[in-house]
Amino acid sequence: MPQKYQSFADFYPYYLSEHQDTVCRRLHFVGSSLIIFTIIYAMLTAQFALLWLIPVLGYGFAWVGHFFYEHNKPATFTYPFYSFLGDWVMFKDMLTGKIKF
Repeated sequence: MPQKYQSFADFYPYYLSEHQDTVCRRLHFVGSSLIIFTIIYAMLTAQFALLWLIPVLGYGFAWVGHFFYEHNKPATFTYPFYSFLGDWVMFKDMLTGKIKF
């Protein structure tokens, strides 16, 4: 039975352990970047239908990384909220150089 995390601070080290493969992390980064660009583009051009792409971009790139490179089950299936937060914290940590990608 998976461990129940009581806080995001406890969960994040586990989240990082599920993202050890460089290609997996890069795919997460690409997906998150595309989400940001899609939101900005949709808002600037008033093409709000593009916002439907957000789950495809975010989960699509991440799940390819997990299934084909990391060979594990995405944390999203067990911890959806913490996993969502973890993705954005990992994105920030990659941007700032705290995590290599």
